[in-house]
Amino acid sequence: MELEKQIQADMVAAMKAKETVRLAALRGIKAAILLAKTSEGAGQEISDADIVKIIGKLVKQRKESAEIYTQQNRPELAANELAEAAAMEVYLPKQLSEAEVEAELRKVIAETGASGMADMGKVMGVATKRLAGQADGRLISTLVKKLLA
Repeated sequence: MELEKQIQADMVAAMKAKETVRLAALRGIKAAILLAKTSEGAGQEISDADIVKIIGKLVKQRKESAEIYTQQNRPELAANELAEAAAMEVYLPKQLSEAEVEAELRKVIAETGASGMADMGKVMGVATKRLAGQADGRLISTLVKKLLA
């Protein structure tokens, strides 16, 4: 709930400072939060953890859109999407580096006793829960495949 209040306050500050890109990003977050509240039930409160998941999803969407715009030779649209993603990432927990993720995955593999690709599902289940919000699922999957191979 605190995160939602922070986003609202930052939205007001962005309006006063006439920061259009940041304001657009914050409005996108606010809209997604409102959608989540209304879809779960009338006036349902959502936790900060849920808001972080929503923001993570929005950042991922922006980056994928930027990638598509880049492929279609539209750099101005890609730059806007990346700028919005950067404005949203402020509200996400710090992302782990690839080396830090790999170290965590080695611990998970040791804990689960995984020995080959047949155990990938078991490792992924534990790893995605432990690294939620701190690492991209695609990176986790790639590194688990590499470590189990």
